[in-house]
Amino acid sequence: MKAWISLLAVLMIAAAATFAPAPPFAEEKVYAIGDAVVDFKLKNVDGRLVSLSDYKNGRGVILVFTSNHCPFSKAYEERVMALDRKYAVAGFPVIAIQPNDPGAYSEDSFENMKIRAQEKNYSFPYLSDESQTVAHAFGANRTPEVFILKRVGDRFTVEYTGSIDDSPQIPSGVRRRYVEDAVNNLLLGRPVVLTTTKAIGCAIKWKSI
Repeated sequence: MKAWISLLAVLMIAAAATFAPAPPFAEEKVYAIGDAVVDFKLKNVDGRLVSLSDYKNGRGVILVFTSNHCPFSKAYEERVMALDRKYAVAGFPVIAIQPNDPGAYSEDSFENMKIRAQEKNYSFPYLSDESQTVAHAFGANRTPEVFILKRVGDRFTVEYTGSIDDSPQIPSGVRRRYVEDAVNNLLLGRPVVLTTTKAIGCAIKWKSI
């Protein structure tokens, strides 16, 4: 019975996400596959400011828009941590960004972000996109939603966007590992075969203008 109640709760949240309003700046241009990304600087849970340019000596980054409150983000949390453990040493570390308006969910406040990162011992930065400008620039709509960036000289280009894998709720049900496949190709100097998938998660809670 409890399992059915939990499943119903997830379905209700997913339905709400499907019909959530678009961000107020939805008409403006966002990054497409192959586009160069403008450098950004956001506050990490340890108080430091972290920039994309801080990673200029690596191969790229796995950028994950995520949040504390979303059940889909919670379901993917261990998988995100595993991605960082596997790929940071190869030059593709994870950067996590919390884009939600904390006024919509207090669980997504900066203080609660700090608590979550400490409790789970995140090995990657967990950044607050308080102004939501970074999420807007990437065209992010869900948590979690992934953007894989490849370093090309002193720039970073978008090589993949979408889901981590094909099983949003059950790790044991994964059949296709989209992010791993993309990063593995990039590490071998090959193009990403599947560049875009549909991100399944909670709609980003945008601030009203």
